[in-house]
Amino acid sequence: MEFMSSLQNGFDDHKPSLFELLSEQQLSALIPPSLRYLLTIATHRNPRYLLRVLNSFDELYALLMLAVERHYLKTYGGGFTENFYGLKRERVLRIKGGEAPRARIGAPTVMRETLQLRNRDIWNNLAIMVGLPYLKRKLDESYDIHAPQAAILGPNYNRDALPYDATIRRRIMYYYKWFLRNIYPSVNAAYYFSLLAFNLAYLFDNSKYSSPFLWLIGTRIRRLSEADHRAITLAAQPPEVPSRPGARPGQASSMFNPLTFATTVYPRLLSSLKILLPTSIFALKFLEWWHASDFATLLSKKATEGLDLPPPTISGLPSKHAPLPTSEKPKAPASSSQQSTTTNTVSLSSPPASVQPISSPTSASTVPSKPVKSSPPISSTSLLPIHTVPSPTPATSSLCPICMHPIQTATSAQTGFVFCYTCIFKWVDGSHDRQIAFMEGKSGGEEGWDEDEDDSEEEEQSHNGKETKGGSREGKWESGKGRCAVTGRRVLGGTDGLRRVMV
Repeated sequence: MEFMSSLQNGFDDHKPSLFELLSEQQLSALIPPSLRYLLTIATHRNPRYLLRVLNSFDELYALLMLAVERHYLKTYGGGFTENFYGLKRERVLRIKGGEAPRARIGAPTVMRETLQLRNRDIWNNLAIMVGLPYLKRKLDESYDIHAPQAAILGPNYNRDALPYDATIRRRIMYYYKWFLRNIYPSVNAAYYFSLLAFNLAYLFDNSKYSSPFLWLIGTRIRRLSEADHRAITLAAQPPEVPSRPGARPGQASSMFNPLTFATTVYPRLLSSLKILLPTSIFALKFLEWWHASDFATLLSKKATEGLDLPPPTISGLPSKHAPLPTSEKPKAPASSSQQSTTTNTVSLSSPPASVQPISSPTSASTVPSKPVKSSPPISSTSLLPIHTVPSPTPATSSLCPICMHPIQTATSAQTGFVFCYTCIFKWVDGSHDRQIAFMEGKSGGEEGWDEDEDDSEEEEQSHNGKETKGGSREGKWESGKGRCAVTGRRVLGGTDGLRRVMV
């Protein structure tokens, strides 16, 4: 775009391109929603103190930007975001063509002081930099609230009909809504068409103003020159605070002194926003990249791939094998008379070669004992045993305890055990094939504890003259519905209490 201007009227190195101005406008338009978003998050945590601030955000932001923009216009000659792009605002000379190129080259310092914004020009620029955007936001919000009602209801919309005895406030609101529904759409269209026309004229170097409002106040936007940088450096230096006679040592330089705060602390605080703005932009772009890329996922996976976490230890779980006490000795199923005869025989005569001697207590510990079957967990409400699956061991920690296959879509119950999502969902829902088969009596026990029950059922059925074995376990067992498949403890919330494990 600068090349196009140079082809027509010569190259102007102090005239910014249209894309610089549009970038500055976009950056300035991003600040209010960003601050509102941060304030909304803080209000959710402390609504008692920040709710009123959030409800009056537009007014408070306008007052804040009024102070910030005024400081930057007086010190740097441009707005807050304009100074970030190295731009300034200056008055337009009331001469033919509005330019004095020879004077600008020969006496740049004098030309800068001549074109510098005066106090009246600063307030005019504040009106279009702060007041106009605030008014535009409020009109847009009001239009979005009141205009759709008339658009939906059509000509029959007479909810806001003005009565003959209406108050002044109601009359004002009535005419305000009528303005929004009938006139404001045309005003809004004229606003954007005028911006487009001035942008095109500025693009082809037919206008010095990129906006119709800058044309109204006689101000244009330029790049900072070397003389501007020297003047800004001198203006940014804090003035010396004169010490009052009779003041205590350090009293004149105290931060709480009103004169020190107005001349030193306040300007430095506002000038530090120049560093805060690029820092916040860099932090925002870094967070966008962090959440959009898979670098965070790869980093967390790299940090946890060497960790071999054991299964959780939960109190109340029965052990799988109970060791046989050394004090107990195996007893043969014989009567008391036979036991006494055998004892006398052994004590009076030596045993034959074919007869094995009775093992001593020390050798009894070496005899492998049959593990004692553990007891199933008992329901505290129905007092029935609960159907569970074996607890995973380190050798099977990567397998699902229910289906005994590699875990697919790892899902954790509230007890800490990890299952396949499909398996634990069906188990908590009570529709898993393993549960149904167990309750119908088609499968054996899980931990070995229901084998005793099958044996007792078989003895009872044979005592009653029946030859069948097994049968339905309804009313004798709980299927484990709504419970953890390993511990038998209830899962709060049912299937909604399951959580996916991010690996």
